[in-house]
Amino acid sequence: QVQLVESGGGLVQAGGSLRLSCVVSGSTRSISIWGWYRQAPGKQRELVATVSTGDSTNYADSVKGRFTISRDNAKNIVHLQMNSLKPEDTADYYCNARAFWGHEYWGQGTQVTVSS
Repeated sequence: QVQLVESGGGLVQAGGSLRLSCVVSGSTRSISIWGWYRQAPGKQRELVATVSTGDSTNYADSVKGRFTISRDNAKNIVHLQMNSLKPEDTADYYCNARAFWGHEYWGQGTQVTVSS
């Protein structure tokens, strides 16, 4: 069992920064990929960034150069550093963990609102 709890969301101005955190608890031995997804009002949930247990990262084209995903193994936390935020980044952000055998775990989400 894996539990994910996101925090760090809020209201920021365009061009500002925000750091999201995903606190991981439970048994993570089967997790191969950690990720952040987001869902804006009226849109489908989309991939933002992923990081593997080997620290290989991937990013959506829309956030490359602005967002950074990282893992703090000592504290079991996955971070998403978001810089140069744009109004189109406004969404609910979800932490995700995928087991090597395909099962996925999701957090409850944290709201990010970027004002213009």
